[in-house]
Parts: sequence; structure tokens; C-alpha cells
Amino acid sequence: MQAEFRARVSMKNPVHFLALGFGSGLVPVMPGTFGSLAAIPLLLLCAQVSTLSFIAVTLMASVIGIYLCGKTADDMQVHDHGSIVWDEIAGMFVTFLFLPVTASTLVIGFLLFRVFDILKPWPIGIIDKRLHGGTGIMLDDLLAGAMACGCLHIAINLWPAVLTLF
Repeated sequence: MQAEFRARVSMKNPVHFLALGFGSGLVPVMPGTFGSLAAIPLLLLCAQVSTLSFIAVTLMASVIGIYLCGKTADDMQVHDHGSIVWDEIAGMFVTFLFLPVTASTLVIGFLLFRVFDILKPWPIGIIDKRLHGGTGIMLDDLLAGAMACGCLHIAINLWPAVLTLF
């Protein structure tokens, strides 16, 4: 069954290449986790830009992701196939809005994002079930990123040593 879906996408197609997280979504186990890991080099690169530029990149990744994920899901003929991980990449960017990107925040932010993305607490689970297409694929991960971001902000404000744990 998995091979059938993969036969409908091509890594030579730039839309599929991006939606599949540069190929990280094709890992047979935990593709969402590998998609989230694929965001880390991009986050490290973008950590060097201004806050306004980081916001712009995050918005662009989120808006473009609606098309990328929706088109790839249509081509695969499966809504939100696990190998579509651009939503995880954008969600990781949301996680780090207005935060310094350090080894500590990367580890904690990554873990928080994965917890929210996997457990899908309210309202993430409702959105995941009720919204379809590219918007539905993207929105639950963007909310998971927002929740992880909020938790990370709280942790840093309550315990500033979080920034230097690792």
C-alpha cells in the first residue's frame, strides 16, 4: 500500500520534493519526526536573520505550505499522508517565533512540538479531523507549533536557565 502512494509522487517534482520535506517524509518510520528534524538546519540558518525576516519566512512557509501539501495530497490521492511533512517544517518555525535558537531551545522546542503534534490536544484534534485539503494539513501543525512556542516562552520566563541546559 505504501509503495502505491509513493508511486504517485516524484522527488523530481519541486512541489513534491518540498512537501515531502526534502525526502525526510519518505523515511518509513516516524516521518513526522524526521520532517521536524529536517527543519533544524533551516532554523539554524534563519536564526541569523532579523525577527521581522524570521516572521516573514515563517509566514511564507505556512502560506506556501497550503498549496504544497494540498497539491501533493491530491496527487497521492490521500488526505494528509504521513510522508507529507512540510506542515511539520512550518510548525517548527512557528515554535521558534520570538525565541532565541540555541541548543537548549532546539531540543525543548522540538520535543514540545512533537508532543503537541502527536497528541493533538484541543483544538488541534478537531481541526485535524474536520478541515481538509492543504489548509487542514497545515493548520493542525501550525497550532501545535503555536502551543509549543507558548510553552517554551513560559518556560524561559519562569526558568531562564532553560536557555543554557545543553
